[in-house]
Amino acid sequence: MRIGVLALQGAVREHMRQIEACGHEAVAVKTVALLETLDGLVIPGGESTTLRRLMTLYGFRDALRTSSLPMYGTCAGLIVLAHDIEGEEGYLQKLDITVARNSFGRQVDSFEAMLDIEGIEQPVEGVFIRAPHIQSVRDGVTVLGAIDDKMIAVRQGRYLGVSFHPELTDDTTMMRYFIEQVIGS
Repeated sequence: MRIGVLALQGAVREHMRQIEACGHEAVAVKTVALLETLDGLVIPGGESTTLRRLMTLYGFRDALRTSSLPMYGTCAGLIVLAHDIEGEEGYLQKLDITVARNSFGRQVDSFEAMLDIEGIEQPVEGVFIRAPHIQSVRDGVTVLGAIDDKMIAVRQGRYLGVSFHPELTDDTTMMRYFIEQVIGS
């Protein structure tokens, strides 16, 4: 498979390494034209406001809003995929959820955790850096994981979103889930 990583900012190389470790071709996506050549797209973590501005500047917002391409967002990518962001309308509106930014604290409150994710037998390693959480989900969204009372992983059809950064670890489990369960379904 040919899987793209939106290469405007954020953890692009780390996601590309994980795609390649899963045995697939990774493509750094810097132009809208490349979207038509892909089987799936990863929207990496980074800074969500900057990411949204760059996506608008380079024409990705309109192209991705109308696309049926399977998408996987981590941290800021989850925020970009959300229908609503606490107090405002979402950007791509692919996941019928509401997210809250920086739910796990400031940069100094960053942490790593082993996570139970529905549909995955072993715990998944995740890194939380100024991470959002999912406040609410609507019909059609499956909650895949939570920490305490905060939802951190969801799937809705061809779209997957997580609050954390699995790409900052050597654990390729979430990428494999995206490739096998979301793209491959």
